[in-house]
Amino acid sequence: MHVSIVGSGYVGTTVAACLAELGHEVVNVEIDDDIVEAINAGETPIHEPGLADLLADHAGSRLRATTDYDAVVDTDLTVLCLPTPQDDDGALDLEITRAGARSLGEALAATDGAHLVVVKSTVLPGTTEGVVGSIVAETSGKRVGEDLHLAMNPEFLRMSTAVTDFLEPDKVVLGTETDHAGATLRDLYAPILERPETHLVETGIREAELIKYANNAFLAAKVSLANELGNVSKAYGADAYEVLEAVGLDDRISARFLRSGLGWGGSCFPKDVNALRAGAREQGYDPELLDAVVAVNDRQPVALVDRLEGHLSLEGARVAVLGLAFKPGTDDVRASRALDVIEHLRERGASVVAYDPVAMENVRTRYPALEVEYAESAAAALEGADACVVATDWPAFDDLAFDGMARRIVVDGRRIAVDEDALEVYEGLTW
Repeated sequence: MHVSIVGSGYVGTTVAACLAELGHEVVNVEIDDDIVEAINAGETPIHEPGLADLLADHAGSRLRATTDYDAVVDTDLTVLCLPTPQDDDGALDLEITRAGARSLGEALAATDGAHLVVVKSTVLPGTTEGVVGSIVAETSGKRVGEDLHLAMNPEFLRMSTAVTDFLEPDKVVLGTETDHAGATLRDLYAPILERPETHLVETGIREAELIKYANNAFLAAKVSLANELGNVSKAYGADAYEVLEAVGLDDRISARFLRSGLGWGGSCFPKDVNALRAGAREQGYDPELLDAVVAVNDRQPVALVDRLEGHLSLEGARVAVLGLAFKPGTDDVRASRALDVIEHLRERGASVVAYDPVAMENVRTRYPALEVEYAESAAAALEGADACVVATDWPAFDDLAFDGMARRIVVDGRRIAVDEDALEVYEGLTW
C-alpha cells in the first residue's frame, strides 16, 4: 500500500519504518528540515533499539521524508502522528493537530478518490470525528463516510522496545465507522494480523480513543499500587520485591509492572493519566482513584531523598545520581523521576553530579537551567561523592564497585545488583 505519515517524532518515525519493513511504500511528512534530512539519509533522529537498522534498510527505497503535504495525494491513507502537548491542568492542546488536519485537507482537495485518515496520536473521545474529521472535510470538500473515511488506531509503543511492540504486538485496535476504513486497515496490518499471538480488536472510533487511555491508566495504577505496597512493606521492615514476586504469581494479576521503586515517568503515563483526569472533570466526573495514582507516584522521589537524608546531611554534600532517562534503553527524559530527585537534592543544599549512558544530551537540551554537573562515566560520577542514588536501572550499573567515593552510601530507587557488604550503607527505597 502507499501510506503517508504526518509527523516524524518518536511515534511517526517508528511507525513509518515498521510499515516500510512490512512492504508498504511510505512517505513521512514533517515540518522540521533536519529530521527530513536525517530520515532520507537513513539516520534515526531518536534513540530506539532496532530503528536505525530499519531506516538504513528502507530509506531511499520504500521510505522517504518530505516537508510537502502534497505527498499525501498519491497515497491510499494518511496516518496522523502529531504531538498533543498539555496545558498546566492536563488538558490537551490540539493546535498542532488542527494545523496538521488543515494542511492535510488542503492537500486532499486536489484528489478525486476516497481517502482514509487515521489518527494514531493519543486523543480523547470525540477528537477524531469532531476535530480532525470536521477540519479535513471542511478544507478538502470531501464528505465523511463517502469519499473521506476516518479511523482511530492507537499506538502501544514502549520506549526501548517500540520496534518489537509494533511488529509483534499483543493487540491491534481498529476504531472505524465504515467498511472501507476497516478493510483498508486490515490490509495495512495483514502481515501482523497473521500472527496467532496478535489480537485484533475492531470497535468504534470513540471506544478506540478511550482504549489507549484506559490501558495506560490501568498500568500506571498498577505501578502506583506496587509502590504503595512497597512503602508499606518498607514500614514493616519487609522486602517488597519478595512480597510482590509472590503476588505476581497469581494469574489474575501477573508479575508485570509490579517492580516497586521510584515510580513511572516518560511521555505516556504522565500525559495520558493527566489528560484522562482533566477530561473526566470536563465531563463532570471526579476521578479520585486516578488522582491517588498520581499522588503516590509524586511522593516516591521525595521518599528517596528523605531516606538518603537519614544517612547524611545533604547541605553541602556531593551526591552522584546514576541514570537520567525515565527507564533503561531510551534517551527519553520526559517526566523522568531522576529529574525530580535532582531538584529535591538541590533544594536541600546538595550538589549533584549525574551520569546516564545515552540521555545526558537530552537533559542538557530540554532542561538547560537544571543545576547539575555531568560526568563522562559512572565511575567519574562516583569519584569523591558523599553518596549515590540510583534513579534508572541501566544494566551497566549492575555490580558497580563504587570505588572512589568519599563515603560509600547508596540509596537505590530501582533495585540494581549491588554487593551490599562492600558499602557503608545500602538502602532500597521499598526493600
